[in-house]
Amino acid sequence: MKLLIVRHGDPDYSIDSLTPVGWEEAKLLAERMAKLDVKAFYVSPLGRAQDTASLTLQKMGRHAETLPWLREFSAKVTKPNKPQPGVAWDWLPQDWTAEPRFFDLEEWTKPQAYEDAQVGTLAKEVTEGLDALLAKHGYRRDGKLYRADSPNEDTIVLFCHFGVECVMLGHLLGISPVLLWHGTCAAPTSVTILTTEERRKGIASFRMNAFGDTSHLYIAGQAPSFAARFCETYTNTDQRHD
Repeated sequence: MKLLIVRHGDPDYSIDSLTPVGWEEAKLLAERMAKLDVKAFYVSPLGRAQDTASLTLQKMGRHAETLPWLREFSAKVTKPNKPQPGVAWDWLPQDWTAEPRFFDLEEWTKPQAYEDAQVGTLAKEVTEGLDALLAKHGYRRDGKLYRADSPNEDTIVLFCHFGVECVMLGHLLGISPVLLWHGTCAAPTSVTILTTEERRKGIASFRMNAFGDTSHLYIAGQAPSFAARFCETYTNTDQRHD
């Protein structure tokens, strides 16, 4: 089975939709997705993901099931030197790297800031939702692997958000999401592809074949949007620092 995780287009958070550039990105994404044989589509309930998915679904004459747990990871965390709580994945490097538990798959939800924001509870909602979906499509979680109850080569597409994407990838690959949140960047409309491997009968794992692929944009001569990134150099005042 192939699992495609698609981030929404360039966002206009003020209206929970897309910018004009985001709509163009979603159009180019639809051209790419329409070439695939997709078994099922699933989408976050948030507007920016719904709008991104809409162009693909319209082009293919398909429908998507909305899954509440695919919404952006909503925990609001109080971080050092920040007066207001913010998203769980946006820590300054000097702060998150100072916490050893953030590097540990079993301990990453245990720091007090995450305990207070119920990060563990929200992460469990995501991972349990993902496992239920995979079981529906033939792959049942068993420890850290999956039982291939109904092995298949179907393609499943999830339209969602960067924060929740990293929680899912951490669960599938055995990596703390904190490392993915801070060490990777999935640009708007990027496509992450995971494929099952069943090297012994009935025992499956997921391997990531591509992360944050934006080839559909480059083919059209369009550079990926800057959203999700921070300044490449501190002196670059045109790029965000916080």
